[in-house]
Amino acid sequence: MVKEDECNSILERLRSMGNPKNVEGMARFGLVSKKVLGINKPVLDGIARDVGKGHGLALKLWDSGIYEARILAALVDEPEKVTERQMEEWVKDFDNWGVCDNACMNLFDKTPFAYRKALEWSSRNEEFVKRAGFALMASLVVHDKKAKDHDFLKFLPLIKKESYDDRNFVRKSVNWALRQIGKRNPNLNRAAIETSEKILETRSKAARWIASDALRELESPAVKKRLARMKKSKNLMPILCL
Repeated sequence: MVKEDECNSILERLRSMGNPKNVEGMARFGLVSKKVLGINKPVLDGIARDVGKGHGLALKLWDSGIYEARILAALVDEPEKVTERQMEEWVKDFDNWGVCDNACMNLFDKTPFAYRKALEWSSRNEEFVKRAGFALMASLVVHDKKAKDHDFLKFLPLIKKESYDDRNFVRKSVNWALRQIGKRNPNLNRAAIETSEKILETRSKAARWIASDALRELESPAVKKRLARMKKSKNLMPILCL
C-alpha cells in the first residue's frame, strides 16, 4: 500500500513548481483541464525517474485530478498491474490530448489489453476516448517490435471508417495512426497508401485532409529511402547469417 503522505508530498512538490505563464501557453496548444499547474513535460520525466515505479502511487496521483499528476501517474504506473477496469476508468477522465497521448504511449500500449482497446475505443463517440483508440494504434506500431503486419492491417478499415470525424483532436489522431502504420515497413506502407487513396474518394473534408497529409509523408523521398534500406537489409539477412 502507498502511504498517503507519499502522494501528498509529491503533489506539494508539483504545486510548488507551478507556473501560471506556462498554463496560458499550454492552453494555446489545447492542453486545457480543470487543474493545470504549468509544469513542462521534461521536468515531469525527471520527477518520475526520482519517484520510481509504483502502481498504488499512480492511482492516487490520478485521483488528484491535476493535469501534471496524471501525466506523472502514467509514467510511474506498472503496466503488468494495470487492469482493464482501470483503463476504462481513466479513459473516461481524458479531457485533453496531453493526458490522453501520454497514457497511451507510456502505459496503456504496454498492457495485454492494448490491441483490444485500440479497436474498441476507436469506434466510441467521446472525443478523447476515440482519440485514445487511434493514439494506441500509433503507439503500438512504434513500440511493439514483435507484432506482425496483420496486427496492424486490421486497424486500416477502422481508420477509413472514422476518417469522416472532423473534430480536430480526432482527425489528427486518425492521421497519426495511418502515418505510423505506413512507415513501419514496405508492406504496410503499400497498404496505408491504398487506404489513403480510398479515403480521398470520400466527400468529407476531414477525411481528405487525413489522407492527403498521410500520402505526403508516406510517398516522400525520405520515407521511400528508409523503407528501401529496410527491404535491402531484410533481403541480405540470410547471407549475413551464413
